[in-house]
Amino acid sequence: MRGLIRARGRGLPPDLHEDILQEVLLAIHLKRHSWTPGHPVRPWLYAVARHKVVDAFRRRGHRLHLPLEDVAEVLAAEADPAPLAAHDADRMLGMIDARSAALVRAVRLEGHSTEDAARGLGLSAGAARVALHRAMKRLSELAERMK
Repeated sequence: MRGLIRARGRGLPPDLHEDILQEVLLAIHLKRHSWTPGHPVRPWLYAVARHKVVDAFRRRGHRLHLPLEDVAEVLAAEADPAPLAAHDADRMLGMIDARSAALVRAVRLEGHSTEDAARGLGLSAGAARVALHRAMKRLSELAERMK
């Protein structure tokens, strides 16, 4: 970490490097829950350190320009879906009636049109839109109560 901080913190007084290291270690301790097990730890650690160096420059009023090559692979990566999102969706849909759950799953989760979902459930398009609206409102209320 010291080497990374020294390399990224060129232009900062050398006595600040140890302070930044302490901030990095504290941030790692406080934010360790944000690291995703199964992913490499080094890029996560380097990102924490890089942000703390940037914070130090900001406090001193300097502008820092990072080369795009350093973050290009992160920018290009697709966002992974939340690992428990499907489980949470199934659990929430289990709290409403089966027809509404099927409608929400077809339209909102699978991307079918309201008309196609309505045909599959034996509803008119208008009735499906009303039922979908009510189901989404009910799910929203349930989610608020769970907070």
